Amino acid sequence: MSARTDILPSPELLDFQLFDWLNIAGGEERETLSAILDTARRLAVDAFLPHYRQGDIEEPSLDVEGVRILPAIRTALARYAELGLFGMSFSEELGGLGLSFAASLAIHSNFAAANVSTAGYTMLTVANARLISTFGTPAQIERFALPEIEGRWFGTMCLSEPQAGSSLGDIRTKAVPDGEDELGARYRLTGNKMWISGGDQNASENIVHLVLAKIVAEDGSLPVGSKGISLFIVPKLLPDGTRNDIAVAGLNHKLGNRGTSNCLLNFGEGGGAVGWRVGMPGQGLPQMFMMMNEARISVGMGAASLAYRGYRQSLQYAQERSQGRPAGTKGGAPVAIIEHPDVRRMLLQQRVYAEGALAICLYCAHLLDQGGRDAEALLALLTPVAKSWPSEFGVIANDLAIQVHGGYGYTRDFDVEQLWRDNRLNPIHEGTTGIQALDLLSRKILHSDGRALSLLCARIVVTARRAETDSRLAVFASSLLDFWQEVEGVIEGLSGRGPEAFDDATLFLRAFGHGVIAWLWLDQAVTATALAQTAFRSSLLYACRYFFESELPQARCWLSIVARHSTLVRSMPDEAFA
Repeated sequence: MSARTDILPSPELLDFQLFDWLNIAGGEERETLSAILDTARRLAVDAFLPHYRQGDIEEPSLDVEGVRILPAIRTALARYAELGLFGMSFSEELGGLGLSFAASLAIHSNFAAANVSTAGYTMLTVANARLISTFGTPAQIERFALPEIEGRWFGTMCLSEPQAGSSLGDIRTKAVPDGEDELGARYRLTGNKMWISGGDQNASENIVHLVLAKIVAEDGSLPVGSKGISLFIVPKLLPDGTRNDIAVAGLNHKLGNRGTSNCLLNFGEGGGAVGWRVGMPGQGLPQMFMMMNEARISVGMGAASLAYRGYRQSLQYAQERSQGRPAGTKGGAPVAIIEHPDVRRMLLQQRVYAEGALAICLYCAHLLDQGGRDAEALLALLTPVAKSWPSEFGVIANDLAIQVHGGYGYTRDFDVEQLWRDNRLNPIHEGTTGIQALDLLSRKILHSDGRALSLLCARIVVTARRAETDSRLAVFASSLLDFWQEVEGVIEGLSGRGPEAFDDATLFLRAFGHGVIAWLWLDQAVTATALAQTAFRSSLLYACRYFFESELPQARCWLSIVARHSTLVRSMPDEAFA
């Protein structure tokens, strides 16, 4: 098979979603953004894509000097920094390019599709710098955030611990007050942090760790639960250039995404790692959630980009691979496998998952750019969907890409097996699907004032009313409204049920996410009907039709299971698992 570079999100698709659908820019600004997108795409192809396989095979290694990563990764990130892309979503006052989050995320999609492991260093650094520039003091911003925005220093987020996992209230890393200096309140930290992506590497001049820890009280006790967690800036190298008291205890060997180093870090083996508190004591988790929420949308975009690349590569394979004959035909030459209905179904399924995932991520990024009470409420509701739906269904898309390739799909001769492995991490990254499901159904719906859900439903109605005026889309408008009436009925049935209402939260999230994606497909279809590009418009309408006819009916089945609310799993005795 010939090598091709049209495996990144197509310029036509991104232009449509950003400019025609979301309407983020017009005129000269659109031309400027298109030029930046084109430049980024070329860099992704030239510097990120070539070492995709090599970074998977030659994993990071640990020696006495620290973690070593593939030299090609260092080179790619240096070129990324030269273009100012670490700072693309930051204001010009901070040395950035001043681009919107939506435009920056679209640019990121090119790098995530080309090489998600190398792009991971950029995503974490940007989120780290954003948190410091939002909550840090002017001195902290100048010392730590600005070098990250320049791309000279990289950043991490240090939350999990070996014994605590996602249960952050149970972390044990402690911080002992150690005076104050020009950077603020100083502490000495001791503890262990696990699963730290980019925790150590030899690509940047310094590493800025954002560490969650609990401040030791005067009596030596630690606060109980999550409300006593504070946030600290703990650099690898201190301002005077000496090494901080941080040790890499080991590397985690992952299924995929192997080019991004993943470390167990020990803080304070020699008396305490020096760190500076960000903001007020006890505010660490709310501050960190800002970084996590941005990272969640970026994780969703990474999953979408991997799904898109798998789709493009399996489409290419299906067009070029000849095998078999149409059903009922006994003679003649073999046909390209794209002629077989089952292969066509798998390709369409990949497409609606990949492009639907791109849509939800860009839509949420646009909400973040808009700001305001309504946009913030809607963004909070949709963030669990933007993180988990692309992650879950992106993996399914990559699984289908392997299937289209047949036996070749699970060999290393083709990229699709690595794409699947890389994407399989995303349902766990930045909060598992189960955690996202509980967040959606509990905090965002059943334990809220219902305002965000009302805003969402109002926007869905607006889309449906616009679609009703087009004979090609009217049937989908009706189906969408019926589905969301079912969602509201299920929510009403779960209200007031107590803890058992959340037993099927993950299944609810899956159905809810499908309903959101159906809405976004229809909303894009309404926009596309006004376009002059007949081929693109026709293609998008076919994809919309496929989602409504083949995907949304499945979501109704999932909703019906939630509505029945079986107590089987909750009441099942332990013998069931023997």
